[in-house]
Amino acid sequence: MNLAPYACDPAKTRGRRYPQVPAPTRTEYQRDRDRIVHSTAFRRLVYKTQVFLNHEGDLFRTRLTHSLEVAQLGRSIARSLRLNEDLVEAIALAHDLGHTPFGHAGQDALNDCMTAFGGFEHNLQSLRVVDQLEERYPEFDGLNLTFETREGILKHCSQRNALALEAAEPAGVAQRFLNRTQPSLESQLCNLADEIAYNAHDIDDGVRSGLITLVQLQDVPLFDDFRVQTLAEFPNLQDAAQGRRLLYESIRRMLSAQVYDVISATKSALDTADLADVDAVRQSPPLVQFGDDMRAKSMALKVFLLQQLYRHPQVLETTGHARQVVSDLFDVYVSAPDEMPERYQRRLDPSDGVDLAGATARTVADYIAGMTDRFALREHTRLTGKTLLN
Repeated sequence: MNLAPYACDPAKTRGRRYPQVPAPTRTEYQRDRDRIVHSTAFRRLVYKTQVFLNHEGDLFRTRLTHSLEVAQLGRSIARSLRLNEDLVEAIALAHDLGHTPFGHAGQDALNDCMTAFGGFEHNLQSLRVVDQLEERYPEFDGLNLTFETREGILKHCSQRNALALEAAEPAGVAQRFLNRTQPSLESQLCNLADEIAYNAHDIDDGVRSGLITLVQLQDVPLFDDFRVQTLAEFPNLQDAAQGRRLLYESIRRMLSAQVYDVISATKSALDTADLADVDAVRQSPPLVQFGDDMRAKSMALKVFLLQQLYRHPQVLETTGHARQVVSDLFDVYVSAPDEMPERYQRRLDPSDGVDLAGATARTVADYIAGMTDRFALREHTRLTGKTLLN
């Protein structure tokens, strides 16, 4: 591996919480990636919503396809910047493991339910999945990933949650939120690749669904510049029957332009920073970035998608029902924990001397967050007799 001096070297990892003998044929970050891919939480992503609920169509993105797209974009950029591709891939594949069913609607509903018990945040839940909730190994809970992968997974964290994590793991993955330092460049890259991926595929899914149109997208310079460019080169795509080809080619060019922009802007920032090692990265401002023009265009695209897609009446109606499903499930399980599988019930032993109400709420949140869209709907119908989403 021809890594830059400021890239994360697996031979210099800060290690795992439970020491393990190194694998004979894989680096530490390759081992992390493999553990993530074989996890139960990763498999569930195939039936978890991105924007459109899983039952609304087989061709819309899910959390799994989104994670794969983030990994692909991240690796492409990492290679040009001489960053650690394996670490980027591991972070990308794990970054949404804590997402609830029904996307952000499910997260918002679960956060409301958990207001009195510390709230719910999907980034923190993703870390909780890999640190505690996966049950695969006899020696420890979770996947026992390296510090660097776990750091990348926890891309956001409130002050309250950071203090709690720091108390449990001094100088651990939450410390940077308290001392205002930065994560690795690989972590920064995954954060931006996530944004690039969802902006592009939400255009694709939005047009496929009929909720936004190519005509509307002419008001979005980041997309329309490449639509015009595509039509200049392939005028036959003016035909309405060629709309899919026009959309795909415009998105493909938009993605390429964003990737090249990130590579160029980041290389310039790295040259200016003149970093000696990973520790220098942590003391610097964020360095993986868009250029100014691309940043402004990307922000305009995000505003468009918020107004025209995420707040579309049809989407809001569906997500309103989804929020109700999660809220109803939470109330039922808190009142009747025996409706959950036995392994969750075992966490609620009153003799442990824990706050039983808080432990029950967090256990219920863990159970619901791990559900797929379709399982949550089946459970809701079973427990309430209602069918809110067909």
